[in-house]
Amino acid sequence: MAVDVIMPQMGESIFEGTITKWLKKPGDKVERDEPLFEISTDKVDAEIPAPAAGVLKEIKINEGQTVPIQTVVAVIDAAGSAAAAPAPAKPAAPPKQEAPAPVAAKPAAPARTPEPAAPKSAPAAAPAQTSAPVSRPSAAPPPPPSAEPENGKRIHSSPLVRRLARESNIDLTQLSGTGAGGRISKKDIQAAIASGAGRSSAGTAAPPVRPSAPPPPSTGAAAVQGAIESAVPRERIYFGQYEVQPMSVMRQKIAEHMVASKRVSPHVYSVDEADMSVVSAARAKYKGEFETRYGAKLTFMPFFMRACVEALRAFPSVNSSVDGTNMVLHREINLGIAVSLDNGLIVPVVRNAEEKNFLGLQRAVNDLAERARTKKLKPEEVQEGTFAITNPGVYGGLMGLPVISQPNVAILGVGAIQKRVVVIDDAIAIRPMVYLTLSYDHRVVDGATAHQFMGKLKSVLEEWNEPLI
Repeated sequence: MAVDVIMPQMGESIFEGTITKWLKKPGDKVERDEPLFEISTDKVDAEIPAPAAGVLKEIKINEGQTVPIQTVVAVIDAAGSAAAAPAPAKPAAPPKQEAPAPVAAKPAAPARTPEPAAPKSAPAAAPAQTSAPVSRPSAAPPPPPSAEPENGKRIHSSPLVRRLARESNIDLTQLSGTGAGGRISKKDIQAAIASGAGRSSAGTAAPPVRPSAPPPPSTGAAAVQGAIESAVPRERIYFGQYEVQPMSVMRQKIAEHMVASKRVSPHVYSVDEADMSVVSAARAKYKGEFETRYGAKLTFMPFFMRACVEALRAFPSVNSSVDGTNMVLHREINLGIAVSLDNGLIVPVVRNAEEKNFLGLQRAVNDLAERARTKKLKPEEVQEGTFAITNPGVYGGLMGLPVISQPNVAILGVGAIQKRVVVIDDAIAIRPMVYLTLSYDHRVVDGATAHQFMGKLKSVLEEWNEPLI
């Protein structure tokens, strides 16, 4: 019996995924729930298990290809017949977008990521859709172009697509979706941006953007390559001897997110330093007993997490997001912890950190970091963070000025803990010190609030009194 392997939906707002690696090849035996292939989405990288035991009969979607959810990507012969394993099947008709192929050393024309053809302009009368009405923010004019067309029919698209359309001034009623059921995907928006089609201007398409103008916001590899092309002539990039390595899907997502964050949030930075004498002494005294009793390694991270919780309680505007002209003050404190991976960076979230004791914080961050490195995270575990912490100090970095992880309004950078000469009560002393940097969104956080936040953070660390055991 043939069992179809489908592209799963890895989250409520995720409608497509990219196959980054096949862990089996046609003819290989597979066990039920054994990792079969790896995917990358807007939210998380993950290993997808086999839905049944048997023999992998056919691979329909190659590595690097992006397809909508519910697409059949492979077929398993559940009967487990090992007779004459079929030759690798030819790939199905190309999906909407393929990953860029490695570029040969040709300076004049390096390979570019293929982009879908620009969708044809469609009349306002589109086929009736069944998606639920989209609520409009009350104070974020103009309303999303996809909220409700004048003909009263709904646009079938995701929140991400509607946001991109709003930011790029694209009228979704002028586009024909190429996704499942006529859904307008982010690739359709990308194509519309590139062609100048669907611009909101009394229902007519605006002329293409002039080359001298800043490039319109886009996503993924197109955003990265577009930024390079607009900033530096290609002849200044491809010269001499070189090797071209296409960005991984994760690297493209990071590039997209960082460019968007710098474009959206006016970044301002505050720097302070804290005396870690009390914390270092407590950790040195209890780390052996802590690991023996709880089976968890005692690191410095939960100390910084606890200090952030107290500072965020004291200054709730730092634990917020921005929606147009509204500040969204979050009652939960969900701490995103940056985790370095071999091919990029991911920020899993410790939810409701304000409800956890010290042990709970240590176990939570250990668990998330381990599963992030083994690609076992769930999409919801990298969403809904309200504040983030990144720790360049673990690699010896003295300090860093991190980019805000949207939609947060601030992120803390933790430097290396080093012994330095300081002046204490007019006497020279040697203390373990750490530089702390706060990157914050000046739309909602002012310098006074930022430095008071840092003062609270510093006082919690320097006057640590919470028991560890």
